[in-house]
Amino acid sequence: MHDPQALLDSGEEAVARMCRRGHSLDLTTLGELTRLRRRTVDAVGRLRAESNQLARAGRDRGRSGGVAQAEVRTRARELKERIQQTEAEHRLVCAELDGVLLAIPNLPADDIPDGNSAAEAVELYRVGAPPVFDFPARHHAEIGELTGVLDMRRAVRLSGARFAVARGQGAALGRALAAFFLDVHTREHGYTEYAVPSLVSRETMTGTGQLPKFEQELFRTRVGDRDLYLIPTGEVPLTSLHAGEILDAAELPLALTGHTPCFRSEAGSYGRDTRGILRLHEFAKVELVRICAPEQSDQELALLLGHAEELLRRLGLAYRVVVLPAGDIGFSARKTFDIEVWLPSQEDYREISSCSDCGTFQARRARIRIRDRRGATGFAATLNGSGLPVGRTVAAILEQYQRPDGSVTVPDVLVPYLGGQRLIEITPRP
Repeated sequence: MHDPQALLDSGEEAVARMCRRGHSLDLTTLGELTRLRRRTVDAVGRLRAESNQLARAGRDRGRSGGVAQAEVRTRARELKERIQQTEAEHRLVCAELDGVLLAIPNLPADDIPDGNSAAEAVELYRVGAPPVFDFPARHHAEIGELTGVLDMRRAVRLSGARFAVARGQGAALGRALAAFFLDVHTREHGYTEYAVPSLVSRETMTGTGQLPKFEQELFRTRVGDRDLYLIPTGEVPLTSLHAGEILDAAELPLALTGHTPCFRSEAGSYGRDTRGILRLHEFAKVELVRICAPEQSDQELALLLGHAEELLRRLGLAYRVVVLPAGDIGFSARKTFDIEVWLPSQEDYREISSCSDCGTFQARRARIRIRDRRGATGFAATLNGSGLPVGRTVAAILEQYQRPDGSVTVPDVLVPYLGGQRLIEITPRP
């Protein structure tokens, strides 16, 4: 979480920066709680010092007995009660202060644009020309039905709305994409692959910023006396692998990747995104996480972005890169680049990957520190990005590689992963 004194020292500058992202920073409450925490710490310290002094005095008078010794014992009991009361007050103040701090988002970087929505994102560049068809472009859901690779009807029967079933060539395509993504990241980009749990603790969710902010939007399970949360992204367990650790600066940056299911309520989603597989409650994604020294975060973000882009380039998918405005970045991010892939059915670019620099924000919450060669310690910087989501990539392939009859050409780079298959053919759905 934030260092409260750093926010207070920044004063109105911190208020103005938080205002850019739509958050009202209450310095008055923050200052009062910080001062009260300091007073309770000082009070406990004074009471303990008096108690220790009294104990020494009691030992010196131990053989004398009498009224003086009884007075010492009485005062010792009084001090013990006051220490317990003041420590309890201190714990309450700390809990209240932590609650305030945990609800404050990361400070946005100064070099990102103003604005409160994706419509105010600033386009940086485009890669590849969107395909031009001499026939009406079909939506990926329609292509999925024609080829039999998607079965949304049976998914609804199984789990309700916002779930998908991939069948036959569709399931194979998803598996091929995940393998392709992981192969490139581990063999060429230097990432270490991890297989991590999909259920994590409250502490883990809090460390990366999902809690307490998004409590009502997370899927949760309770068995016996254990509360566990289904991860909304692989960023959560991958970043938290090093929670509570002190890392050697000489071994940084760390590069971690993993293929995980992701579970999201997608509260507030409606309209065009409710059809097909763009916004599901459960989907699969290959995540990229980098941990580095804070002064390396800018170059690490550029590197992370390039790794995600490389996959789209090899797949031959047209896309663009935008930088999000301060009011539209995630809770834990200080700067975010979105990669948006072209969807012919919508005649628009849609987000397929967000690559974010979180600075030291998550490391403070998860207690991830680094030690330099002089022995000094400080908080690490964490970065994350999708590299890439399987479902959205499938949707982009179905739409950008569609043929007049509804069949789909397989991108060349995936042919070896599909046993030489070059065409997803029209297949009647059973």
